[in-house]
Amino acid sequence: MTASHRLPAPERDSLEDLLAFIRSRIPLVQIESLEETRIIHFLKMASVEDKFSLCLWSVADGFQDSATKQPASKMTPISFHDALVQIREGRRPMGGVSVFLDPQAFLNDPVNLRLIKEIAQDYPRLQHTLLLLGPKIELPVDLARLGVRFSPRLPDATVIHDLYLEQVYRWLKEKPGRAFINPAPTEALILQYMAGLTEDDVRRLSDASIRDDGRLSKEDLDRVLAYKRQTMGQEGLLEFVFTQMSFEDIGGLAGLRHWLELRRSIFLDDHVYPGLDAPKGILLIGVQGSGKSLAAKAIAGSWQVPLVRLDFGVLYAKFLGETERNLRMVLKQAEAMSPCVLWIDEIEKGLSSDSSGVTDGGVSRRLLGTVLTWMAERTAKVFLVATANDVSQLPPELMRKGRIDEIFFLDLPGASARKEIFKIHLKKRQLHCTDVELDQLAHASEGFSGSEIEQAIVAAMYAAIAVHQSMRVQHLLEEISQTRPLSVVMSEKMTQLRQWAKGRTVFAGTESTV
Repeated sequence: MTASHRLPAPERDSLEDLLAFIRSRIPLVQIESLEETRIIHFLKMASVEDKFSLCLWSVADGFQDSATKQPASKMTPISFHDALVQIREGRRPMGGVSVFLDPQAFLNDPVNLRLIKEIAQDYPRLQHTLLLLGPKIELPVDLARLGVRFSPRLPDATVIHDLYLEQVYRWLKEKPGRAFINPAPTEALILQYMAGLTEDDVRRLSDASIRDDGRLSKEDLDRVLAYKRQTMGQEGLLEFVFTQMSFEDIGGLAGLRHWLELRRSIFLDDHVYPGLDAPKGILLIGVQGSGKSLAAKAIAGSWQVPLVRLDFGVLYAKFLGETERNLRMVLKQAEAMSPCVLWIDEIEKGLSSDSSGVTDGGVSRRLLGTVLTWMAERTAKVFLVATANDVSQLPPELMRKGRIDEIFFLDLPGASARKEIFKIHLKKRQLHCTDVELDQLAHASEGFSGSEIEQAIVAAMYAAIAVHQSMRVQHLLEEISQTRPLSVVMSEKMTQLRQWAKGRTVFAGTESTV
């Protein structure tokens, strides 16, 4: 029995590939991960079961035998360069593995790069595997091709639950007789929002949630969410959006709401329905201010799953291949958070229909290929919500059924939807109008988008305050009469978009002004 068989099934599946690389006599493995403790623990177990020599190198301790935790040399800790020289000269055990921790700072030295290359190329003689372990490992192309890149998967829902229970039982065991209070809804939300974190993060947050007062509460949920936003902000590639919005906060969109309600239980249910795949996602096309971004937030809020936002602008990097690598990392992180909603706002700006690659060296074309493959082949429950304003810039292959489930068009709201939007935004500001007044406002605001209605209310409130009055319907009517909505200012372009959508898309509302 190998070391990997002692681990929980999800972790065994994740780290089994790493052990396979060692067994396959791969000379060089780049391990990009923040879970240093977890990976070293796995390697120590594997070295015992598979009977290979394992040494760890760090800038603080030099080489250290993993079994005895004693320096491999009695001399002062050797440098990164000298450690590589020892391996190249055959002074490390054949068939052994050396793990170099945080090596990136030393990979700018061409001498060190040359030593690594010679060790990798001379594997038949040395039979020694180099593992470079750190949060980010960058090697020149000619050197990287001599080995493989490995990134362990983040813990899934099963592992997160097991880690959480591990902390609960440890806390209860410390003082027998005390009770732990964990309201089911709060516990479920906390565990759900821990998706996408490392094992160390899950343990630490679980322990903090339990030890402060022996119960799970909203404060514990806020702690997890704050940490999630902080860690994602550090990466800068994927933004975690906390939302409690539902479709009750958005006027109209009854057609979209009905479509989503039919698929909600299938997406959230772990049960497998033969011949029925979980919903993959939708494309929201519409006029400016029609509520596309709000709809993305409402989907995540009503389904009570995490919402993560991808901005293609932050993916681009100056080094060859780095942009594509960033995209793969983002999609992998989104899958680790499943079930979740992945929101790509204004997707046409990142995946233009101009796939010639003349202006950017083919980066856009390669990004499109990566996204299309992921959309078609993913199995994780990541519901894609892509929004677009300029449909002419969208690649045709992006809109093919099978990659997305449906294309919805968010038109200007009709009379009943405008009345509902006025009611929502007035209530939010603790203002009230009668049904007759709401009908009057809805009639006067024909051609207004939802965002323009909201701004009309804000402007009317400023106007009322300026004359030391409470806002009345008359203030709103005056503001509406003075506003030229986008449907007037950009009437030609908006008419063209709405005519294109007719017959090609599904209208998100129950009424259309086309």
